[in-house]
Amino acid sequence: MKNITATLLLTLASFCPLAPAQAAPESTAGHAEFKTCRARWTETELVLGNSHFERVWRIKDGLLTAVSFRDLDAKIEWLAGPAKQPAPLPEGKLAGSKRALAVTTRSGSLSPVEAESLMVEMKSDGIPALAYRFQVFPAAHGVQVQFKSDAPSAAVKPAETSAKPEASTGVETNPTNADGKAAGDSLEDLMLAPQHLRFTQVTLRDQTDDHNELVFENEWLLSPNEKPLRLPGNIFFVEDTLTGAGLLFLKQAPLPHARPVKSEWDADMSASSRRLRFSGQGYPFVLLVYSGGRSGRIEALQSYQRQLRKYDPQRDAMFLSNTWGDRSRDARINADFILKEIEAGARLGVDVVQIDDGWQKGRTANSAFGKGVWNGYWASDPEFWKPHPQRFPNGLAPIVAAARAQHMKFGLWFAPDSSQEAANWERDAGLILDLHKNGGIDYIKIDSVKSVTPGTEANLRKFYDRVLQESSGQVVFDIDATAEIRPTYFGLPDVGPIFVENRYTDWHRYWPHLTLRNLWKLSQYVDPLRLRMEFLNHARSTNQYPKDLLAPAQYSPDALFATVMFANPLGWFEVSNLPEDYIQSVSKLVAVWKRERSRLFSGHILPIGSAPDGVSWTGFASVGEDRRSGYLLLFRELNGQSTWTMDLPFFGQSSHKVTVLSGNGGAKLTGQKLTVSIPQTLQYLWLKID
Repeated sequence: MKNITATLLLTLASFCPLAPAQAAPESTAGHAEFKTCRARWTETELVLGNSHFERVWRIKDGLLTAVSFRDLDAKIEWLAGPAKQPAPLPEGKLAGSKRALAVTTRSGSLSPVEAESLMVEMKSDGIPALAYRFQVFPAAHGVQVQFKSDAPSAAVKPAETSAKPEASTGVETNPTNADGKAAGDSLEDLMLAPQHLRFTQVTLRDQTDDHNELVFENEWLLSPNEKPLRLPGNIFFVEDTLTGAGLLFLKQAPLPHARPVKSEWDADMSASSRRLRFSGQGYPFVLLVYSGGRSGRIEALQSYQRQLRKYDPQRDAMFLSNTWGDRSRDARINADFILKEIEAGARLGVDVVQIDDGWQKGRTANSAFGKGVWNGYWASDPEFWKPHPQRFPNGLAPIVAAARAQHMKFGLWFAPDSSQEAANWERDAGLILDLHKNGGIDYIKIDSVKSVTPGTEANLRKFYDRVLQESSGQVVFDIDATAEIRPTYFGLPDVGPIFVENRYTDWHRYWPHLTLRNLWKLSQYVDPLRLRMEFLNHARSTNQYPKDLLAPAQYSPDALFATVMFANPLGWFEVSNLPEDYIQSVSKLVAVWKRERSRLFSGHILPIGSAPDGVSWTGFASVGEDRRSGYLLLFRELNGQSTWTMDLPFFGQSSHKVTVLSGNGGAKLTGQKLTVSIPQTLQYLWLKID
């Protein structure tokens, strides 16, 4: 194989788009480096890594076989030897045995929201043609891979939720190391080295209008007695039960039920042979190494997500208000009302005032004034997305100017047109860019999306890419996960927060501890910087919660804000309709939160204590990069224990200073042990650790 080509894209220090390619002479070997990232290849080997990990593949006939995956931080080799089959590998047979392989590399930022990285692209000719894309970020603990081929995709069956049971006869036979079926459509094929492993499947749910429990974990201790497992999902990990070291797989795709490009299964685990495989080409995926058990796993996954979307303190983790939570829908939306919202929002401490459905001329299916459309917006009215002429006779400019005068940003609700596979994506993108560039509107809540075909999915990606690129990453999208078929948690991890819930006191659907529970459980896998979580006006609809000890009204207003302040807080109410004591209570905490939030969200956020259930001790830790400082947020739910003690190994062995930032109570940190006192139930304590 004599025609391997190396191309290196050199970049300037201040660049955002990639620099033009600089062709290098043909060679059978090459290398590239960018910051701590490195790539090296020969006719027979590909090596990728950074300061945290190193992966090695054997190259033969244009195909890759995993040979080694070393965790450099923990000094652990994860693979026992070469895999049984090459991977990635498409479905079906490959024509011919000799394949030419072309290699190119480039470095820098691929988008204005992404961290800089080293990218290696490999193309293998033949039938079918194969394309590999590897992306190495300096701070990531694994390499992102995307694999495509022009092989026809086979029809797939719905993914199974667990391994199919087989008949057990009771007749004893010699055990075999059965691997199940041949690989086919394989993304990874790994022979694992550690002996004592726990394998975990993580199942996430969206469509939160119909689901409240959003995170489920199934785990198996890998015994030779276990039959091969074939499972759907986006997240799987194996963890050494003796050391806490682990290997995590993440597929950057919609949830299995919502994928336009489906696969029969995502993970295949053969416990007897210790062979682990993943399938489903087309979507990017990553294998991450970690150590330190649960906390190390969360840290590695959060670090990776923050490479896909860098934290920008001037753009992210904003306190946003939206009037829809008070159920007036579009009935009260007009210029005078929004001006009152801006005035009240400034007193509350809101960062972004957002108008939901109703600012536009067109009427939707959720209007208080009668049914409208829920798709095909441009076809229903070419002026659908003009400001409503009666509600905003002077347009939106005076409203946006009023928000800016109060040092607030502005946002709108928007529904991309899904009709004809989102054929109007360019028109939609042009509208959002005009609102941003000429209207000063930076925060867009995305709703009504129906991403049911590969074409719709591709055009939706083009819509987001164009807006992000031409706005230099300053437009922030909230992706609604409440209904329909949508990308949600990992389908579009770079575009902005996930709008997780619609909960209303009017419908007896909002309980603070349940929203806190969803944030706590999701934050183990989805970076809280990528979650928009709501709190409501607890003075409304109190008649819906008679004698309920966990009713919203049982919480103080600042405690309600505290339940979501380690994510992107959403004031899901009409701010101008809040009681005065609510504004006074919340605004004091918001002022402290704004002072501390840049440091707070620069750390890794870990859920601590027990999962919230209304009666537990629970909370979060934000651990700084120095691992010696950060924050603790503790909640005493409805239980009889006014003090609580737990081990906190996150901040190291040195002595620390503990400062109470907000809440009622006290705390003492001795070494790695924290003792907290909160005298009242349904209250919180926010601590700063130095």
